[in-house]
Amino acid sequence: MIYMEVTNPAGFQNRFLATGIISQLLYGVFYDSENYHSIDYIRLIYGLILPVVWYGYTLGRRMAGNRIVRIDGRKVDIGTMILRNIVAGIFYILTLGIGLIVSAFMIGGREDKRAIHDFIAQTYVTTDPPSKTQ
Repeated sequence: MIYMEVTNPAGFQNRFLATGIISQLLYGVFYDSENYHSIDYIRLIYGLILPVVWYGYTLGRRMAGNRIVRIDGRKVDIGTMILRNIVAGIFYILTLGIGLIVSAFMIGGREDKRAIHDFIAQTYVTTDPPSKTQ
């Protein structure tokens, strides 16, 4: 596997904005940890499928100006998104949320802004638009 250089990684605020936008659209609140349901099938399907067909974007990511890309430069596929969303989600549950906290610190402190779920799926989040080859 050939790894590309991580370019223009999206930071914590940019990623949080993308999540908040979709939360606002779906639930009418920007972010509400009290009503955040861990098993939300609409959000799960949306988060798995839309980035695959829309160059790594979801609606919130598009509005915030960031997208998910594979570290090897290829377009994300359904396997990548399952690793990123489901496998990483299981990891975060098994670590009782500690993994999620560590991921937040990784996004804030690492130069490439990659979190645990990015390492699991071999992805990163960038503010770069898709290239003509994607």
